[in-house]
Amino acid sequence: MDSTHIVTRFPPSPTGYLHIGGARTALFNWLYTKQNGGKFILRIEDTDEERSSEEATKAIIESMEWLGLTWDEGPYFQSKRYDLYNAFIEKLLKKGLAYHCHCSQEELNTRREEAKKKGLKPKYDGKCRNLGLGPGPGSVVRLKTPLTGKTRFQDLIKGPISFDNEELDDLIIRRSNGSPTYHLAVVADDIDLGVNVIIRGDDHVNNTPRQIRIYHAIGEPLPRYAHVPMILGPDKARLSKRHGAMSVLEYREMGYLPHALLNALVRLGWSYGDQEKFTIDELVEKFSLESVGKAAGVFNYEKLLDLNAQYIREASDDFLAGELELFLQRIGFEDLDTEKLKEVASLLKMRSKTLVEMAEAARFFFEENITFEEKGDKKFLQPEILPYLEGLYPKLTALATFEKNALEECLAGFLKEQDIPFKNIAQPLRMVLTGKTASPGLFEVMDVLGSKKVLQRMEKGIDHIRKKVL
Repeated sequence: MDSTHIVTRFPPSPTGYLHIGGARTALFNWLYTKQNGGKFILRIEDTDEERSSEEATKAIIESMEWLGLTWDEGPYFQSKRYDLYNAFIEKLLKKGLAYHCHCSQEELNTRREEAKKKGLKPKYDGKCRNLGLGPGPGSVVRLKTPLTGKTRFQDLIKGPISFDNEELDDLIIRRSNGSPTYHLAVVADDIDLGVNVIIRGDDHVNNTPRQIRIYHAIGEPLPRYAHVPMILGPDKARLSKRHGAMSVLEYREMGYLPHALLNALVRLGWSYGDQEKFTIDELVEKFSLESVGKAAGVFNYEKLLDLNAQYIREASDDFLAGELELFLQRIGFEDLDTEKLKEVASLLKMRSKTLVEMAEAARFFFEENITFEEKGDKKFLQPEILPYLEGLYPKLTALATFEKNALEECLAGFLKEQDIPFKNIAQPLRMVLTGKTASPGLFEVMDVLGSKKVLQRMEKGIDHIRKKVL
């Protein structure tokens, strides 16, 4: 197949948000398409009117955009393509490869029970197959499936797969309410849109022979199939909500970077030597379906967190400032200075695993009135520290420049003058300036806070200790 003609698709159903498994499938399709210079289509399979929602559709599209998985065509909506599906069904009826079935649900249930009692497979027994019936109230349309032989295909990941046709019954392709079924709609769409490589989860393997029979009946060439292994939780059970499996947008809200999540997802079932971390360009260059394993991948939250921390450390200050601002706005900070955000991001990125963590650590830089941690207050803000803070305050006030080097020199001179070690004043000063017992380097914090805030907080800290004396 000429690589320039490769067409793939990602077809989520808007009955819920985009979760980890779906996101990985979309990523594999996107990478394969990009690598081969093909076309990637987004199709929304919204024929389940009762369960589909506009909210879920918007969330899926937002998730794809956040991950950077841009599509070349679409989104197409199946709910708007019924004319296409009906045309396919009528073509099959005209060719004699589909037929109207008038069996009621009660009849079908009775005959299935009878088949079970005889030890037979409880599938449709073909009663209406050769009766030449027309449409009628409550009737459905079924595909004529070969009664013998096998349906085979070569899976790009799993290798050769074969199904006995006698295990497949005559599939319903139009329901009694006139709507097309999933299998018919999927095949009609893929033929119409020119999709020729289908990469999807291996929970679809059993759907494939049914869809292949529709291709054969229509007389269209088969696409190539690749079924990727499922994703397991740490306990090796299928990933589910009880493992904390969440939608893509929830990971965004938790402060993960899209690149970190993509990197974690691509390593679920695919590998390239011992390399763990990839740029997007590297993924496009190195990804191959041949390197996707047959075994299920285990989702490791700790690895994701570690990757996220690495990407935060390596991100530019400009990028992080923009991301940090969004998370600070969520906790109530508005109209933030861009340059200050860059300084804070630069200071915190080496010690932040998520953007939520970074925003929480950044609070004290932007708060007008900080509060002191109770434990640190009791331990470090005691009356004996008061003379040192009162003595340091005028020296800081007199500084011509409030930068890291000048601050270090000022404090070194003060410590020498007082004949005390740095540790005697470091934690009390940190508490006064940040309200916390842990923060980035003290001089870096003072530099970013600036002289006005440092002096204001020292005044507040001194007053706070003085009240303890009274």
